[in-house]
Amino acid sequence: MSPELELTIAAAREAGELLRANYESDLVVDEMKAHDIKLDLDVKTQELITDRILATFPDHAIYGEEGIAGKLDSSSQWIVDPIDGTVNYFYGIPHFCVSIALREDGELKLGAIYDPMMDEMYAVDYEGPTTRNGKPVSPSNRAELKQAVVTIGFSKTKESMDAGLERYRNMAYQVRKTRMMGSAALALAYIACGRLDAYIEEQISIWDIAAGKLMVERGGGVVNLSPSTSSEDKSGIVAFNGKLPLDNIS
Repeated sequence: MSPELELTIAAAREAGELLRANYESDLVVDEMKAHDIKLDLDVKTQELITDRILATFPDHAIYGEEGIAGKLDSSSQWIVDPIDGTVNYFYGIPHFCVSIALREDGELKLGAIYDPMMDEMYAVDYEGPTTRNGKPVSPSNRAELKQAVVTIGFSKTKESMDAGLERYRNMAYQVRKTRMMGSAALALAYIACGRLDAYIEEQISIWDIAAGKLMVERGGGVVNLSPSTSSEDKSGIVAFNGKLPLDNIS
């Protein structure tokens, strides 16, 4: 394991322990939107991760959902989502995670996704397979939509919700089951280990998917990103095991 991945795993685990310790407690809400929630704990968790990374790599940059830090022109950028699934977390639904990825010269190199409630650590290094709790995993071999379990995300704007509903309508009749689970990072981790076969969403941010994108692709899966129709700084995503006929879905 590289020193960078060791640090990534340690930071993700410590952040996850903070989330687990505060789970179903009285949470401070920084902002309550129609379809989203921002918690004070989001900020504190990202600060913890930032402190751990910059203590070792002070010349690196941090790009996170809760802000940026470090040397912003660095070619080494850590992409951080301190709580992916904040709404789940706030409502006491135990499906959320910490996601950290390292991007060097514009290319994703390694990452970790930690589910503190399941105590599952997904990780991928500079080389080698994606692992879950240290054991190699890979995407499923299911090649027909009628065999597949697909998760479809619904984002925060009317446009993205309408697009998600249309995709759901088109997909639901073709696949075995659809799921809406509330964490993009875990959706990708689940594809990387074969629990899910595909994930589709119209509007997603890089910190939601950076680590998971690398995990899926390292196992032979496919992650297609496209410009979002409802937000210039976000992307649409179609991720799948590489075997389903989803290459042309956008």
